Amino acid sequence: MSEQRSPDESVRQWRETVGQDDAVLLDGFHALKHALRFGAEIRAVVADDPDAVRALAAELAPDVAPEVGRLVRRAPLRELLPRVHPTGVAALAVRPDRAAGRAALARLPRPAPVVVLDNPRNLGNVGAVVRLAAGFGATGVVTRGDLDPWHPNVVRAGAGLHYATTVERLALEELPAGPLYALDPEGADIRGLTLPDDALLAFGSERHGISPELRARADHLVSLPMRPQVSSYNLATSVAMTLFHWGGPATGATQGGEHS
Repeated sequence: MSEQRSPDESVRQWRETVGQDDAVLLDGFHALKHALRFGAEIRAVVADDPDAVRALAAELAPDVAPEVGRLVRRAPLRELLPRVHPTGVAALAVRPDRAAGRAALARLPRPAPVVVLDNPRNLGNVGAVVRLAAGFGATGVVTRGDLDPWHPNVVRAGAGLHYATTVERLALEELPAGPLYALDPEGADIRGLTLPDDALLAFGSERHGISPELRARADHLVSLPMRPQVSSYNLATSVAMTLFHWGGPATGATQGGEHS
């Protein structure tokens, strides 16, 4: 397939686009694949070897291979990125409209809970939670605090699945309506509870737990089963256990998964 744009033109387009406020870096093929599957607007796709990326798409994601083939352009990745993903491709997408995201979170009745991360600190953990929320069909992931849930490292860890759910940063007073279930060691054992679809499922950091202000806002305190003398679970593990207890997609679920 012939290139429609020279490498210099691709570099110029990338540099013009990457500085825009709504630009989201998709680092690697799997992030690009998921973003395309869930309707992201893609502004640029660059690779050292576009034909290799087209072959990878044909092998791993034939459903989006034609779109990948149309979009990918040759450009020297080491000139554009601090590190190059092993799959040899990167893309720039448009961040979803924030007003639409907030409206989606607030809409009732909700078909699935919203995951609330209370002042998370680890970018990779937040990305892993986004990935879990997308897989379970949660309505969205909300963060409180100064961490940007659309940071490039979060999007990388989430494998582009920010586009499969709603991801926003909100203040306490901006949280959507719904009963708030806060994970806390002093809470009721989750195995004896039914989590409603309209719940807000709130998780604190491994070190500090739920903040006092969010704990005061909680309607229910919930604990996960844990062996004595084990201090805590990883944040993503706690979210996975809780979403598994809630349930998952009622239709279209598949067993297993794909490597990324």
